[in-house]
Amino acid sequence: MPIFLARLLARISTWWTPVLVLAVVFATSWPLMTLAEPGADITSPGNFWWWFVVTTSTVGYGDLFPKSPLGHAVGVYVIVGGIAALTTLFTRLATRIERTRGRRMHGSITVRLSGHIVLLGYSPGRTETMVDELRADGTKVVVCAWDEVQSHPMPEKDVEFVRGDLADEKTLVRAGVDRAHSVLVDARDDNEALAVALTADHVITTAHLVVALRDLARVRQVRYVGEKVRCVQWHTPHMITEELKDPGISEIYAQLMTHGGADTYSVPLAVGPVTVEHCQTVLGRHHGATLLAARDGATLLVNPPWQTELRAGTVLYYMGSARLDAARLAVSLGAPASR
Repeated sequence: MPIFLARLLARISTWWTPVLVLAVVFATSWPLMTLAEPGADITSPGNFWWWFVVTTSTVGYGDLFPKSPLGHAVGVYVIVGGIAALTTLFTRLATRIERTRGRRMHGSITVRLSGHIVLLGYSPGRTETMVDELRADGTKVVVCAWDEVQSHPMPEKDVEFVRGDLADEKTLVRAGVDRAHSVLVDARDDNEALAVALTADHVITTAHLVVALRDLARVRQVRYVGEKVRCVQWHTPHMITEELKDPGISEIYAQLMTHGGADTYSVPLAVGPVTVEHCQTVLGRHHGATLLAARDGATLLVNPPWQTELRAGTVLYYMGSARLDAARLAVSLGAPASR
């Protein structure tokens, strides 16, 4: 009977129905209990509300209870009303949770985040790798995919999922592109990337827009979308994630790999031992260079601590405008540092 009544109420109820049911049961059970057991302690205002709460919640402490057959009948009435109200409430909560989970799994939600990173496009395996790199430092990520991706591709990860037409403004707004920190266009081909980038640029307010291209010759066409759009080689997902987290870093990498820019070189250390601090100071003051790493045999130290001592034969990797020979560097290292 309580289950049947709860299901009936669930079909016609709102969130206020359980409250109304309890209010009606309370308002009617009190005078009924007064008639059933006149003068009993359970009917006093200070006791009845406590007995009502304990009974409807099915806790049943037993400190107050009716003693007459009519009082027992009123007690059954209160118990049935409490079970029906609580079952209705829990049913509605379960339904709401399941509906929300279903919308999340099918990508029909509207993201409420801000300052997050949006990935426009999904490629199995590739997208998971980028998400793991982005999530490593706690960055919030939204994956926005075409309708062909039927359900959340990575539900076990703390990642929001939006599904729809990536060339439609409404889909991008649901993904929070207008409030994002960075947006990646990772389309299925470069023509599609241009179309999605055009829509994203229209929706974006302050976000950094990155477009992954298979053919970097298309950069000129992407520039028509916006001068600040950053194009990155599609086959370098690690560089893509770094550009998303730290806008402009891909340009630095490009300069390091371009002849005539700030090139990277290596030189063996002809003297030693010397500290990294001394090497860094001499390279900076005398040669306008920056020490990046040092290799001693099989040990490679990237951005080594300044207190580290480097022995003769260690290979130094540095960034500078010109190549240094070992003899010239040795002279510089042997000279006292100027103040």
